[in-house]
Amino acid sequence: MRVYVPLTLPGLAQAHEAGELGPGPLTAYAVTPGLREWYVSDDIEELEYAALNRAAAASLRMLAADPSAARRRVVVAVDVPDGAAAADPDGALDASSVGEVRIARAVPLAKAAAVHADADDAEADVSAAAEALGAADHGDDDAQFVVDGAEDHELLWFGVQEIPGLIG
Repeated sequence: MRVYVPLTLPGLAQAHEAGELGPGPLTAYAVTPGLREWYVSDDIEELEYAALNRAAAASLRMLAADPSAARRRVVVAVDVPDGAAAADPDGALDASSVGEVRIARAVPLAKAAAVHADADDAEADVSAAAEALGAADHGDDDAQFVVDGAEDHELLWFGVQEIPGLIG
């Protein structure tokens, strides 16, 4: 099963140094029954893209909580055995947790398929979005517009061997 683990650049550096994503439990995003229902598509590529975007939104929340982190969203795509990622059946009732899964144990970074991260030119919009997130959560439409501005930036694909260049 492919899961998408949200991180920040410091979190990616820590995972690279440790050789694993963890320790567990980890929060990740995947194509779950709840995501399928929410996204209303049978196209697996579209569903995986939706899960990736949910992880990117979680990465933005991590950035909002860590003002010292570089303002770039990071998501690691990892393949885990079926059953290693468990969705909370009650989570489908909460729109903020659509596609969310838990992985009980650390995952070797060698299991990563790719890293997705913002380009340098997204930093200003991502920074503004991280600052506006709290107000957007409280219904401020202008703040939500700023948050949506970060989502306009597509995450770039990087091979796992490119991690040292990303964190350097």
